[in-house]
Amino acid sequence: MYVCGHSINQRYFIFSYVLCINGSCNTLMYPCYNYTVLNDSRRSTSYSSSPSMCDRDVNWVGWYRLYLNGQNVRMPETCVPTYRCGTDVPLWLSDGHPKPEDGVVTRDVCGHWNNHCSYYRLLSIRVKACPDNYYVYEFVTPTLHCSTYCAVPLWLSDGHPTVEDGVGTTFVQNLLDQIQNITVLPLTSVTNLLDLVFNTSEKISNSSSGDPKKLVSEGIQVLKASEKLVSMLVKPTNTFDNVSFIRDSVEAQVFLVGPQVTLNKIPQLDTTHASMDIDLIGIAKNNNKTGSGSAAVAFMSYTTMENLLKAEFFNTSDDTSVKTMMSTVISATLPKTTNRQLTKPVNFTLKHIRELVSGGSVWCVYWNMTEWTVDGCCVLDTNSSYTVCSCVHLSTFALIMQTSSTPAEDDHLMEVLNLVAVSVGLVFNSLALLTFAFCRWKPGVNNVARINLCISLLSAHLLFFLTQHFLTHIRPLQVLCGVLSGFLHFLFLSCFVWMFIEAVLLYICVKNLSQISSRQRAVLSSRFLIVIGYVIALVIVGVSVGLVPDGYGSDECWIKVEKGFIWSFLGPVCFILAKHMNHEHYWSFSLFRIMVFKTLAQFVVLGCPWILGFFTKDSKMMEILFLILNSQQGTFIFLIYCLLNNEVRQQYVKWMRCLF
Repeated sequence: MYVCGHSINQRYFIFSYVLCINGSCNTLMYPCYNYTVLNDSRRSTSYSSSPSMCDRDVNWVGWYRLYLNGQNVRMPETCVPTYRCGTDVPLWLSDGHPKPEDGVVTRDVCGHWNNHCSYYRLLSIRVKACPDNYYVYEFVTPTLHCSTYCAVPLWLSDGHPTVEDGVGTTFVQNLLDQIQNITVLPLTSVTNLLDLVFNTSEKISNSSSGDPKKLVSEGIQVLKASEKLVSMLVKPTNTFDNVSFIRDSVEAQVFLVGPQVTLNKIPQLDTTHASMDIDLIGIAKNNNKTGSGSAAVAFMSYTTMENLLKAEFFNTSDDTSVKTMMSTVISATLPKTTNRQLTKPVNFTLKHIRELVSGGSVWCVYWNMTEWTVDGCCVLDTNSSYTVCSCVHLSTFALIMQTSSTPAEDDHLMEVLNLVAVSVGLVFNSLALLTFAFCRWKPGVNNVARINLCISLLSAHLLFFLTQHFLTHIRPLQVLCGVLSGFLHFLFLSCFVWMFIEAVLLYICVKNLSQISSRQRAVLSSRFLIVIGYVIALVIVGVSVGLVPDGYGSDECWIKVEKGFIWSFLGPVCFILAKHMNHEHYWSFSLFRIMVFKTLAQFVVLGCPWILGFFTKDSKMMEILFLILNSQQGTFIFLIYCLLNNEVRQQYVKWMRCLF
């Protein structure tokens, strides 16, 4: 037979006590209505450095109901570590608690000593479960001098939750229900409850690794419970106060400021793997308007939370990339603070818990109920040891590294191909720009559109090339990444606007069958064309920023495809290309076939690569084709407008003669 979890030689019998009246036997009921309240915080299962309690000195008479800090508690059903509950030998209950229908039962009491949970089998006591969800005990005097009955929270009255039940439904939710009206708990009670929460969550995470929804649900519940428990450490203060603790699964630091605080700023809040800078003084001053003038911040660092809120829950445009948690999960809240508006962004310094992979990019993310997202957070600084994140709101944060899942050989091939192709395109684009700027053209030929087309195209490709070349350094700096993607959006849109202006100028020229009239020249002056060419693109970018402020700064420092924001670029491009096609259809029957050919070629050169961009995601060949065509737009312009122009070729010959 097993008693107190260990096999022994003696045989013990457990009886159910009943009360018989007039030959009718009923379960004994009077303990639920005739008991003594035993309210002693020292009976908590927290560690005691100087054991002083001894229940052998207590005169135990009748039945007792356990209370701890005004809440119902019960005796523990599992081994209590030694030196807990204010004693050397803590006592715990064997064989569990009864159900209400079981009536009064007898349970053995065991004592933990010398690393043996059942070193002492001291005595037996009677226990009853009452209908209002509490227990009463008929305590008797222990035979050992240095022993004490222990107490744990009542929400464990049904035993530890099973894997099938889940921590959210049987333990943490019960915990939240029990403590929802509690405002203050001592530090020992908070840490003990946190240990119970995280010990249970660890068992759940080990068994639910294949069920993302269950992991997310459990993670959210654990976050709620831990933030609620830590908030109970906040007590009113006139000046300032702080509380901190370190457990195996969580570290926390709580800082409080009152209306009479004299600090200019609070010190940095630190844990082993993270730190936080927050303007709590400014937040407290904002609370002066409400009359309190107080504020508190709770900063927590979870060492095991990544098992529940995994890095894979960070959704990016590249679903094939590998995501790795690079820091502990941290959480920052403003408990018991009326006005929680931040006066300035909060900075977090997150130490890397894993080695940073070459070519990988790090992201400051926060937990948005179902996934990790970067909204409102950016990287200020990063190196091989730590990353500094800045966020405009408080939540649960982490640092996630994203690395490509494609083979290194493929990445190297694409890098070399990109370097060669873009370099060639930039050289010929520069030659075309110099040709349009310094060549002598026939009167009536307006090169303003072509010159600005080359300038926009050259600037866009050069900026895009530099951005991609230094992407690993730029991508973590999300503000810079967003600014660069917005500027690229502007430059590429300008290219299409200038292409459309070029088509309009050719249309006017063809329609009049002569050079542009003086009146039309006044309307289509160079300054007017320059304003139109860049203002249209600038207006589109400005409207896009106003409608979707976080639409820039994708994984590639380009426009994000989420929420249809990519159409802020594709929409204007498709409109311009469609108008371009309408003009070409009209011109195809004109006598200016050379102009028509050049304009059609320009449409193909600038339009086709972006059409191919829709199909590059799942095809390496399409990606290579897109890279070549897109990078050689300047080359094609040079071939069409310069080498195929007889006048330009003659001037090239003159320049060569002058040079040599």
